[in-house]
Amino acid sequence: MVATVQQFVTQLQLEPEVAKNKQKIGILGGTFNPPHIGHLIIAEQVADKLGLDKVYFMPNAKPPHVDYKAAINPIDRARMVQAAIIGNSRFDIEPLEVQRGGKSYTYNTMLQLKLEHPNYEYYFIIGGDEVAYLKTWYRIDDLLKLVKFVGVNRPGQVKESAYPVLWVDVPDLMISSTDIRQRISHHQSVRYLVPDLVAAYIVENGLYLNDR
Repeated sequence: MVATVQQFVTQLQLEPEVAKNKQKIGILGGTFNPPHIGHLIIAEQVADKLGLDKVYFMPNAKPPHVDYKAAINPIDRARMVQAAIIGNSRFDIEPLEVQRGGKSYTYNTMLQLKLEHPNYEYYFIIGGDEVAYLKTWYRIDDLLKLVKFVGVNRPGQVKESAYPVLWVDVPDLMISSTDIRQRISHHQSVRYLVPDLVAAYIVENGLYLNDR
């Protein structure tokens, strides 16, 4: 990608109309393997408390983490996200990383999105436990010029970081995609843990039955 953060900043300085029409846009990235009620609650709470115009759920193609866990086909995960957010006009899906394929580096993704949508002010939502690892993120200093990080805080968790982070408290529901996959593989109910349309997609496509 030829464009750089400095080129982007210069471009904004040359387009004063952009600043007048800013939209506050949340990005909730993840594997969504599968998406569950907890993801929806996080997005809704952050959108409400920060006054976001929209929250985009952004499934990744392949996380760049060292401890990468195999996930099902990204197309299936993207379709489940689409099913999960139906009915909420403030939610949408950002398919860029799935379409691009390969490892998903947040810096590369957000630079492209900012170039495509210079009037968007991005709020990148991460779990409070991930905040401590921001120092390991690819080109984190440049990424901070592109987004504002939002840390979703858990009860009793310390709100501190060497980087600027907006903290938002959300209900602690103790729901995880790992637990949901294990329940499905053992033929246990996941009703009310995932949206009904997501549960229907999982059943129709026979997903996670061998996830043990």
